[in-house]
Formats: sequence, structure tokens, C-alpha cells
Amino acid sequence: METISPQHLREEWLEQLQTSGYRLTSPLKVIVEILAGATRALGPVEIFDLGRQEYPKMGLVTVYRALEKLEELNLVQRIHQNGGCHAYLRAARGHEHILLCTCCGRVVYFAGDDLSFLIARVAAQSGFAIQEHWLQLHGLCADCQTAQVP
Repeated sequence: METISPQHLREEWLEQLQTSGYRLTSPLKVIVEILAGATRALGPVEIFDLGRQEYPKMGLVTVYRALEKLEELNLVQRIHQNGGCHAYLRAARGHEHILLCTCCGRVVYFAGDDLSFLIARVAAQSGFAIQEHWLQLHGLCADCQTAQVP
């Protein structure tokens, strides 16, 4: 799987935001920087707290608006977590899927298998015209497994 540097991702996102007509404000740039370099899914309040370290005047509403814009452009994706909370991380590219550590929150992307037969069967059985799918696998990363060994 191709690894994308946070710097490359940041530049790509800022270019897409600007091309889509969004104004590249300092708070937006800070939020993009945080998400582009994240190795785990981050909640809006975590992004807000990290962002205020770099840009103290940042507001929580600004974080939510930025996340909305980034999600609208398919640059980040929302991850559903226990308790109904959402966190965000870079959107999968191509046919990537996500492994999430339930202990430390680490995220690893992996190349997905061809799910077209399963999707076709589910569509036929349900009558749905399936437009997209997510595959999130949850478990413990190697570091957390090691930490739990007595």
C-alpha cells in the first residue's frame, strides 16, 4: 500500500479546498495539518484542543465547519465509535479499508478485497441499490496486545 506523507496530503487537501471555493483561513490550515498528520481517528473536541495550541483564537464551531467541508470533499471520513460518538481521519483512497485499535485508537489502512459478489447478493435480497460501503475492522494493535500480556 502506498504511503502518503502528511505534507503531501496537507498540500493536496488545501489545493482541493481552494479549488472548491473555500477560503484558506489560518484555523482551516491548522485543522488540515492536524488531520493530515493523524495516526488515529480524532474527535472534534480533540481537534479543537490541538488546534488551539497552534491558533488560540480557534472556535469549536470552526472545527465542525471545517470537518463538514473536508467530509463533503471526501478528504476525511467519519468513524463511528462506541457510545455513538464520531471521530475523523483521512478518507480511504481507492479500495482501502480501515483497521482501528479499540485500545489506543491507532488506524491502519489496508487494501480491500473484492466485495462485489457480497454487495450484489445483499442488493438482490434487500432491493437496495447499494451506492457505497465501509469496512472497519476493530481489534487490538500489536503494541496494545503486548501491553496487555501479564
